[in-house]
Amino acid sequence: MKFLQPPNWPRAKGYAHGVVAKGTQVFLSGVVGWNAQGEFPGAGFAAQVRQALLNIVAILGEAKAKPEHIVRLTWYVCDKNEYAAATKEIGVAYREIIGRHYPAMTVVEVSGLIEPQARVEIEVTAVVPE
Repeated sequence: MKFLQPPNWPRAKGYAHGVVAKGTQVFLSGVVGWNAQGEFPGAGFAAQVRQALLNIVAILGEAKAKPEHIVRLTWYVCDKNEYAAATKEIGVAYREIIGRHYPAMTVVEVSGLIEPQARVEIEVTAVVPE
């Protein structure tokens, strides 16, 4: 895996400008922050992010993929201000669960998610090296 950093660009903080990878591709549908019983840990944004990240790691494991194989994350959030206000807590959970691996990432504010209690949904693309 190679992270793309044009020489005269400022370094991205918390994500990569782009990633090149070879191997088995793994695509996850949007993952929300509910537990295995379909229950949300609460309405708190950071709590839902933490659970969504745990869910992502569990799903990746089914493909023998690890967090360091993630090449792209797309976050759909219901409120960008809620996301911004929780960045410190999100960062702690991210580093604890995913590690210090920062793939290409996009955050998009949406008017709503299919699951009414969900505050965030995260799509994942991973590439397991050959």
